[in-house]
Amino acid sequence: MIDRTELGSQTAKGGFDNEHNIVRKFNNWKKDKTAQKWLDIMGYKLDTLDSVVAIQVPTKISQKDIEKYNVTIEEYNEFVKFKKSDAQVKLIIKIGNIIKIENLSLKKANSNADYNQIDKRTVDSYKEMWKFDDEIAFWLKLFTGEILPKDAKKLIGNIKPRENRRLFLDEFPERIQSKIVNFFERNKILVISDLLKGRGGLSANWMLVTMRNVDKESTSWILKDINITMNFYGYGKVFITPRGSLHIGRITMQRKGGTPDPTKLQFKFKPCELFEIA
Repeated sequence: MIDRTELGSQTAKGGFDNEHNIVRKFNNWKKDKTAQKWLDIMGYKLDTLDSVVAIQVPTKISQKDIEKYNVTIEEYNEFVKFKKSDAQVKLIIKIGNIIKIENLSLKKANSNADYNQIDKRTVDSYKEMWKFDDEIAFWLKLFTGEILPKDAKKLIGNIKPRENRRLFLDEFPERIQSKIVNFFERNKILVISDLLKGRGGLSANWMLVTMRNVDKESTSWILKDINITMNFYGYGKVFITPRGSLHIGRITMQRKGGTPDPTKLQFKFKPCELFEIA
């Protein structure tokens, strides 16, 4: 048995930060030492495993293909609604007559990288998910630029925006700022869970972050239970930043900008920060 005190974060020669490579490593688990460490972290004793089958889960799945991923119609509808932007690996692990299924959320970054996008949607999509009211939705649409300040002059009063195409959160009336902060503070657990774990049959049980080192000759990785991951990134206050975005623990909410989808809400985090809890 591998010493579990040494597990959680490792560095390996070469690169395997591609989703296909990670699937290949799991499927070669009998010989691949890194895959064996991952399985041990997940609580599986190698000498009790009969088989491990890993498949890459695409961000879009047709209804006719759902049986391939052991997902019911109900779970499929949930997946379509709460699908994640990153790829996942689905592990089908057989121990005797018992089949265990583990879903991994994969994040990759260079060692000098900053933020990665976790999720982006329209304000109305998040309104449906998290049930904030019309007033919050209206101001968040001003934040993303879905509603232009010039088209809402009667409702925003004498606010003079820093940009013509949007408002920043710190430009909102103090009452609205407090209302938005209070909403995300009260609903932090739901928000963090939806952003990192997802819902339904393909929600993530684990997060695997692979970090390609600057020398490009080695890859560091960390594998953490999704609940530990959520606690880590959710830790901290909810507050409006000096630049007019929102921090929810270690996660940032901002306007997407750029192309495509310039007026969507975007949530970002720093995947390399997970190495801090190794």
